[in-house]
Amino acid sequence: MTSSPVTRVAVLGAAGRMGRTVCAAVEEAEALRLVARLDVGDDVASLAGVADVAVDFTVPSATEANVHALLDAGVHAVVGTTGWDEGSLGRVREHAAAYPGLGVLVAPNFAIGAVLAMAFAAKAAPWFESAEVVELHHPDKVDAPSGTARHTAAGIAAARAAAGMPGMPDATAAALDGARGADVDGVRVHAVRLRGLVAHEEILFGNAGELFTIRHDSLDRVSFMPGVVHAVRTVASRPGLTVGLESYLDL
Repeated sequence: MTSSPVTRVAVLGAAGRMGRTVCAAVEEAEALRLVARLDVGDDVASLAGVADVAVDFTVPSATEANVHALLDAGVHAVVGTTGWDEGSLGRVREHAAAYPGLGVLVAPNFAIGAVLAMAFAAKAAPWFESAEVVELHHPDKVDAPSGTARHTAAGIAAARAAAGMPGMPDATAAALDGARGADVDGVRVHAVRLRGLVAHEEILFGNAGELFTIRHDSLDRVSFMPGVVHAVRTVASRPGLTVGLESYLDL
């Protein structure tokens, strides 16, 4: 009997909370081997020939440069760092096209339940007059709203647009700054920062006489690890840039 090939994995941001959890998950996973732990000041280019896949849980100001360096080093990238926009994604998409054998996944959330919640929200969106998103995180999170909430809202908006739905009703004529949350493609997103929280999302849909709520709670960072491990095992078979773990789950 032949054994499965081993995938060599590097972790960027290895000293952080998520990075440490990823390192432990890789060390425990079958057919994965942790070969490098990188943090601030370490040279990403040094992973050339050393790692097959790198997992990036760093900071928004560094993550795009890390992905470009990984592509140049011939390393697949699995990215959980948030803060991406269409401009940065477009630059990575163009760069990845020069390396047709390499895959890059940028995922706003790796919790399987959160990914399913986003997929269910897009399915529900054309059937409800109103939709809003509330995300709740610990106060050490540096971006607001979260990448998950932005991705959720964008999916809702796209589904509504594809169905030819009009804008959502809202008679607000006067409000304090921020009272109605952020506007993501016409979907309102609200961010809560509170000690004791980890990562939580509520997706609210309303019709006359009806309220439908989808909620997901990550109570510990280990909830993200099955998705991270699945992404590490899948990224080499999905060349180019992919946004969202749902594409790796065939949803």
